[in-house]
Formats: sequence, structure tokens, C-alpha cells
Amino acid sequence: MTDKLMIAGGRPLRGTVTISGAKNSAVALIPAALLAETTVVLDNLPDISDVAIYAELLEELGARVHYADGQMTIDPSGLRSKPLPNGNVKKLRASYYLMGALLGRFGEALIGMPGGCNFEPRPIDQHIKGFEALGATVENEHGSIHITSKSLQGAKIYLDVASVGATINIMLASARASGVTIIENAAKEPEIIDVATLLSSMGAKIKGAGTETIRIQGVKEMHGCRHSIIPDRIQAGTYMIAAAATSGDVLVDNVIPKHMEALTAKLQEMGAHVYEMDEAIRVVGQPEYAHIDVKALVYPGFATDLQSPMTSLLTRGNGVSILTDYVYSSRFKHVPELQRMGANIRVEGRSAIIQKSALNGAKVRATDLRAGASLFVAGLMVPNGGVTEITGYEYIRRGYDLLTDNLSRLGAEVWLERE
Repeated sequence: MTDKLMIAGGRPLRGTVTISGAKNSAVALIPAALLAETTVVLDNLPDISDVAIYAELLEELGARVHYADGQMTIDPSGLRSKPLPNGNVKKLRASYYLMGALLGRFGEALIGMPGGCNFEPRPIDQHIKGFEALGATVENEHGSIHITSKSLQGAKIYLDVASVGATINIMLASARASGVTIIENAAKEPEIIDVATLLSSMGAKIKGAGTETIRIQGVKEMHGCRHSIIPDRIQAGTYMIAAAATSGDVLVDNVIPKHMEALTAKLQEMGAHVYEMDEAIRVVGQPEYAHIDVKALVYPGFATDLQSPMTSLLTRGNGVSILTDYVYSSRFKHVPELQRMGANIRVEGRSAIIQKSALNGAKVRATDLRAGASLFVAGLMVPNGGVTEITGYEYIRRGYDLLTDNLSRLGAEVWLERE
């Protein structure tokens, strides 16, 4: 039995929504804690399935984990390097961070190929390139990655692609290596800085996080600490888009406005009113919007994780909007589902060409996390109480905690049904 999300559209969202901790930080910070010799406490964790799965993975490895009310306490004293070829590692994409963490801690890791959302192939070749540069041997054993090293040595590593996952994984592996590691063409996302902040609090020596060049001076030992996770900029952005899409008036609280600048600029370009405060953003939607062009790029550009919900909003633009994703070439599995709802969209290569469309309620399926976000935003946009039925809700749960509660408090008519 699984849940399906039901939405009766046509109600403008109004009120305040508080954003939880960043999913993309949480799934890297939890394995990073394994590099410590003593207890790490992580605060402001989102209540999502990926976090719960990670807690189980750490327990499989021998760590003692207590997870409740947005806080996880990780005692790694009983940790051991254990093969994880199957099971929970197949349930989330970010299980690959265990490679860097276990390699850095024990000099060995055997991890099954990661799972999670499958909207297009996302190779880990840059991760492997980094591990090998540090002196590790990487072998594929029956679909699992076996990484070994007697002694990791710092190295200069140039990433062919500014990959968030590869940048973090190399940071994890090199934090306890000998010598200095330099990552060039590193990703600059806020989540990189969040991980570097935790590692530094644990005793690592890291400079340059958030720039294209990161320097890591390896240390022999790392200790526990307490760390609060940054707010989830993708969750925040989705509610900002939903506020504009429903011509609502929403205060998105607990955000870092600087992280939202690319989205804020595009909402204003369409005609929405956006007001920035110290730790909140208010979005006031309008009855009419201009058509615009959007290019999804690496940070600080428009986030690829927001292009799917943005697609739904662009169906309200007067004229033709073009949305191009320069990060993932085929991240458009939400488009056929939006077409079921009446959206006039066609995909050409990396671009979606979107014309103003009147959306109708329909039965649709979320094929990945952010595709699911595009569908619930579209469902909220359907006029006159038209009902949208979204299956694949388990994908949406991977990134949006308290979704039905939050939307209900904002005035939406949403509920879950068992199927």
C-alpha cells in the first residue's frame, strides 16, 4: 500500500511556511560524521525518507544513532568498514557519500551502485577520478564499487565537471589523508560550504569552500561536534513558485535570501512581487505574468532542482517561455504528465518550449522527486476545485517534509489516499 497525493486546485496560498533543513546537505553531513572518533549531533534535519534510510545505513555499519524531532546523534565509536552491496544503499542516490567517508576513515569501502531518483544517468566518474588521484584503487565488483588504499595522499584534482557530489566525496576522502589536496573547478553550492563547516568543526583544515578552488590539509584524527544544517533552498524555492503560481501571498520563513537570488530575479521578471528580509522572503503573486526564458545552471545560476516546478509556473506566462537545463540534458520526465493536465509544452533537446495553458485536474505520476514538485504545483494551479491525483508520492516524500500540513496551513485543499 502506498499513498497518493490528492489536490483540489484553485485556492491561492496565503500565510507563512517555515523551511526545514536542506536535504542536499543532510545526505552529505550524515556520512561526514563517520570521519569523527566521537559523537556528532546534527540539528535541523528534515523529516524525509532519505534521512531515515541513512540512519539505518549508519546502524548497519555499527554506529549508534538516535534520530528524533529533527535531531540526529551519531556515535561512531563502534563503526566498522562493512560491505554494503545492496539493501538501503539502493534506495537513495546520496549513498555514494559513504564511499568517501569510509575510504577516509578506514582506507576501504565497498558500496553498491546508488539508487534514488532515476531521471537520467548520472555517472560517478569524477568521484572515482578523485579517489584514484588520492592513491586509491577502484574496482567494479558485481555491480558494487570496491575502493581500497593503504595510505591516502593529498593530490591536485581538476574536476572535468563542477559536480557537487564529486566535490563533497573528495573532501570527505581527503580530510584525513596525508598532505594537501587541492580541488580545482569545484562546485560552489551552499551545501558544499555546509559540509566544509561541519568538517572544520570536527577538526579538518579546509579553505576555499564555495569557490572554484578548495584546499584540504589532511589531519590524523577528527572529533565530534554539534552542527545545525542550513535551510533547504530547493524546498524554499518550490513554495515561492507555488505562491506565484496560485496568485497567493506567502511568507517563506527560515531561508537565506542570497541562496534564492536566481529564482527571485526570475519571479520578478515574470511580474511577481518579491520582498526580501533577513531570514525570510515574501512572494505576492499577480493575476497575469510575462513570458520569460530560464536557463538552469550550476550555482549561483538558476537551480536545476527548481526547473521542474518552474515549468508549471511558466504555463501562466503570456506568450512562449523557453526553459533550458544546462546541468542535466533530459530532466523533463514531468512534461508528459503536465501535458496530461493540458499543458502546451514540447521538448527540444535540452529545452522545454512552454506556451500559456489552462491546466485541468488529471491522474498523473511523479517519476522522480522534482517531477513530483512540478505536479503538485500544477495541481494547486487547476481552477475551480479541479482534482489532481498524483501517484509516486514516495518520491515527493524524499525532499518535502510536512508537505500536506504546510500546504493545508496555507489554505490549499490537499489530502492523502491509500492505493
